[in-house]
Amino acid sequence: MTETRTTTPQRQARAVRLGPRSVTALVLVSAVGVVGFGWPFLTPPTSRLSAHAQDAPWLFAGLLVLLVAVVAAAISESGLGPKAVAMLGVLAATGAALRPIGAGTAGIEPMFFLMVLSGRVLGPGFGFVLGSVTMFASALLTGGVGPWLPFQMLAMGWFAMGAGLLPGPDRLRGRTELVLLAVYGFLAAFAYGTVMNLAGWPFMSALASNVGFDPHAAVATNLARFLAYCLATSLGWDLGRAVVTVVLTLALGPAVLRALRRATRRAAFETPVTFDAPRS
Repeated sequence: MTETRTTTPQRQARAVRLGPRSVTALVLVSAVGVVGFGWPFLTPPTSRLSAHAQDAPWLFAGLLVLLVAVVAAAISESGLGPKAVAMLGVLAATGAALRPIGAGTAGIEPMFFLMVLSGRVLGPGFGFVLGSVTMFASALLTGGVGPWLPFQMLAMGWFAMGAGLLPGPDRLRGRTELVLLAVYGFLAAFAYGTVMNLAGWPFMSALASNVGFDPHAAVATNLARFLAYCLATSLGWDLGRAVVTVVLTLALGPAVLRALRRATRRAAFETPVTFDAPRS
């Protein structure tokens, strides 16, 4: 008679466990971010916000800087310990270094696949902070600091956080997980490009182009203009980003996922750090 032994998948450790305060802060900044990105379609032509179409992105950019800082602080209070900070620094530096590799070349942006895999392994809370910090560090490295930076930080935070919210973090492994991450990376790369178009599109005057934002036009008219703007200016770039993300995820995903999970186990994020009393 042979004994059969069943193994229960071990719960995956998280670098940050989101508490009620962190979740509330994330929901708040996401809600404000949705308004900040989508206000051209949420306000009637007669509103004061539409009357200040050239100023509104600057106002939302300033507000998002403060809110992203609040979210980072709230998540830190939830348990972003020294081990997680060290992991955050390494991954953010790696992502920031990867971004300039394909800068200006048909959307070849290898940092996106790293954000997907990191968010998957380390969880949504860590993913949001990692995406925001990586984009900020990348902007300092490449000199890309401007009113668009807070929108980039929020959008990349969403991008990495979404990977941490995908199903099956403890059980799904192998080819199925890679396909899931590749599909998510492909769709999220397009979503990132679309929301970033929303951040810059209101600066384009309708007088300069027939695809620019017209604060006096109806919502349906501006939506058609925006779709035409995306097709004309960013479709090729977004497609390149999506394809590169899929290719790198499928090619390097198994090795990177194993490395991240091994580092997570060894770091034992959920084990508190204790210090022995000095010997007398």
